[in-house]
Amino acid sequence: MKGIEIRNLSKSYGEVVALKDINLKFGGDKIYGLLGRNGAGKTTLLNIISNRLFPDSGEVLVDGETAIENDSAQRKIYMMGESNFYPEGMTIRQAFRWSQRFYPSFDRNLALSLVEKFSLGLDKKMKSLSTGYNSIFKAIVALATKVPYTLLDEPVLGLDANHRDLLYKSLLESYQEHPRTIVISTHLIDEVANIIEDIVIIDQGEILRNQSSEEMLKQGYTVYGTAAAIDNYIADKEVIGFDNLGGLKTAYILGEVDNIIPPELEVTKLNLQKLFVVLTNRRALK
Repeated sequence: MKGIEIRNLSKSYGEVVALKDINLKFGGDKIYGLLGRNGAGKTTLLNIISNRLFPDSGEVLVDGETAIENDSAQRKIYMMGESNFYPEGMTIRQAFRWSQRFYPSFDRNLALSLVEKFSLGLDKKMKSLSTGYNSIFKAIVALATKVPYTLLDEPVLGLDANHRDLLYKSLLESYQEHPRTIVISTHLIDEVANIIEDIVIIDQGEILRNQSSEEMLKQGYTVYGTAAAIDNYIADKEVIGFDNLGGLKTAYILGEVDNIIPPELEVTKLNLQKLFVVLTNRRALK
């Protein structure tokens, strides 16, 4: 069975429950969004999949094989995490050589093209990299490795807006040229909303939602117009948020779109960030 399958996975740190009986599957040529607030359990889940942590109970299978202490399964996975495990005195050039030894699928030409695109010098040493360029280096290795399962944990940490945009474009280009399973773990929902196909929302160690982006966004819609027209329209609607700009107003609504929309209002798809916030806030209030 192809894919990463998580079965009844639980993990605690003392009295803190990081993951609670998680059942999940990542597979196929898709880009997944693993979405959650800081501390929701995203990193713990990815660390267990990539064999950096051991679960208290449950199992992880990679293409039907156990992922725990199994080299053949782990060779199919590359995880970009917070830590950079390359020696501080190693240069980017040397790191690429070592990556190629451990991962035969490593695409050196892609790595070199990304180095040029991001203006990252090949002779730079690990210890000299800023937080942003450390993230860029790790992302380049992750994309160039081209294993069946690429896990990216908060990949844009420390990046400015231009570099974040460039990284997401580079990720899409790499995916289109070499389709595989990519999981992007992040709390920056708006930035990945247009590139993820399936969404997993995790909160307090439990899965709140696991569905396609299209299905999730069908749960509501956005209306835009003058403040007076919006206030009149939403009187009997379930509104989850507002944005105001001058005399104009945007309302985010749960439910189906009315058959008849006043002509002065404009309807668009629901904002994923707003939906994420309301789902996690509602759970916190229970």
